[in-house]
Amino acid sequence: MAFKFEKLEIWNLSKEMAKQVYMLIRLLPDEERYNLSSQMRRAVTSISLNIAEGSTSQTDPEQIRFLGYAHRSLMEVVACLILIKENNYIDKDFFEQLYRDAEKLSAKILAMRNSLKKNQNYYIKEDPKNYEVDI
Repeated sequence: MAFKFEKLEIWNLSKEMAKQVYMLIRLLPDEERYNLSSQMRRAVTSISLNIAEGSTSQTDPEQIRFLGYAHRSLMEVVACLILIKENNYIDKDFFEQLYRDAEKLSAKILAMRNSLKKNQNYYIKEDPKNYEVDI
């Protein structure tokens, strides 16, 4: 038996990205241990955790919000990746592979989020004033 998030392609892609980023972090110099390494580790972990947490949401808007958090964390990883490349801590091929993987994951997270947003139009929207109570 698997949890819902384990079946999601975006969760599996984010998990693979985390493995790659953890490999990259091991290559960074010691002086980056508490800066780029730490920041990148938290950001890449946040991607899969937000996807997992959002998959258990009770509503589409809630899941959309968590996918937004995951996407923002991915952008943080990409920004760190660019800084790492510009400081020559990573070779060109490894950078390009991670960058392409990030582009693919970004597109898939946004596609899922957009799909959920479109589905929201199928719900009946009630006027909240119908539920106001005068005391």
